[in-house]
Amino acid sequence: MTVTPGNAPRTAPPADYQLLLPEGWFRLSIEPERRERSVDALLERQFGGIDNAPHVRREVRGALLEQATAAFQDGGIELYISLQQAGPLTIPASLLVTLVPMPSGVRMPTVQELARSLSVEDPEREVTVVELAAGTAVRVRRLMGGPDHPAPAGGPGDAGRTLPSVTSDYQLPVPATEAHLLLTFSSPLVQIADAMLELFDAVAGSLKWMDGEGAHE
Repeated sequence: MTVTPGNAPRTAPPADYQLLLPEGWFRLSIEPERRERSVDALLERQFGGIDNAPHVRREVRGALLEQATAAFQDGGIELYISLQQAGPLTIPASLLVTLVPMPSGVRMPTVQELARSLSVEDPEREVTVVELAAGTAVRVRRLMGGPDHPAPAGGPGDAGRTLPSVTSDYQLPVPATEAHLLLTFSSPLVQIADAMLELFDAVAGSLKWMDGEGAHE
């Protein structure tokens, strides 16, 4: 992945970035020409040798293709799906990495300005400025559907009810560019939200910028 959007200032931008993910996280290709093959590889890893649940496999395949398509259409560059095991159980979670360039002629806001803007947009979110190894970032946390954060009803029978989720976004400037890198973590495990948020913090904290030779900056 090359992060060189817009007109770079005199200092060269990083050529790439590096994230350390827990064992069991799968990188799902979201590009249209590779998407189905990548989803099928994930399913083979998850369901290989299991022949008694073809309907479940079809449903999971459809959901993954939908998620990958939406990620690509939203400007995503990488999507990771957790297949991490805790005993016999899989820990469901995802990470979407998105490059967010500033429109031409628009000044990139500082991290502090971005944090203030996001706080005003939705007071229900927890917005903080945090220090990562790769630089200062805005972290936005939200819990939906937990015991203290009921999901809003969507009509008769609550058919439109928002699914429970814990999310954490980390948005930080890409050095020497007019763009931000956005890491969006999500999990339905609201029952252990604190543990999931700690995991998301650890992965975001591992982000490092790389130069052209693959060395850390």
